[in-house]
Amino acid sequence: MNLPPQSQLTDAKYKEILSMINRLGVDLADVEEKFVKGGGRGGQKINKTSNNVQLKHLPTGTLVRYRGFRDRSMNRILALRELLYKLDPDSPKNHEAEKVRKQKKRRQKRHVAKFA
Repeated sequence: MNLPPQSQLTDAKYKEILSMINRLGVDLADVEEKFVKGGGRGGQKINKTSNNVQLKHLPTGTLVRYRGFRDRSMNRILALRELLYKLDPDSPKNHEAEKVRKQKKRRQKRHVAKFA
């Protein structure tokens, strides 16, 4: 995968992505990129064009799907950002996901205990 062009992102956000790539040591050659047809809201244009981006980091097996915009180049860069967030152990998104997992586990235990 080549680094997507800056497109509509601000310079600060683009530099943040570049710094995350360098800090995490991610080799973009290890990222497999695939474009598939989207679905859902957005009308006929979404359903006919392949602007849904799937990125897979081959060493870890991490998969990210992104279709936030109708523009493929914007989806590429934002999918890369989401992938980097998933690979970063210090990312606030990872902490939030871990918090939700713990809450679900706690609720599950309560539910099982209530009906046991």
